[in-house]
Amino acid sequence: MYAENELLFPPSVIPKLGGSRGEAWRKLVDHITGLPEDHPESLAFSLMMMRLDICLECETDSYRAMRGCAACALQTLRRYKGPDSELLQKYKAALNDVQAHLANVPVVQLDLPLVQARAA
Repeated sequence: MYAENELLFPPSVIPKLGGSRGEAWRKLVDHITGLPEDHPESLAFSLMMMRLDICLECETDSYRAMRGCAACALQTLRRYKGPDSELLQKYKAALNDVQAHLANVPVVQLDLPLVQARAA
């Protein structure tokens, strides 16, 4: 029986991680939980967790995939030997990566009147 899992760390798991570390971590999780999933800070948190959990190497038939993303992330955070300050640095590095990527991605604007005219 497979648990509910994703191919990469899903934002829906973020609220479940608040109690897994110290106060600084809980504050970060609470802050990110209040943001939309497509917000750069939320994307950065997911990127950081993908890196920590090594999501890109996860196989759908592996033990950790069968347990689900939430269990994998909680286990990773419990086993993390560094202090919360290191996790916050990893988050900031991921945020810098997301912001750098977004700065280089061209924005595509749709011509809404044209789209609406075609729909009519």
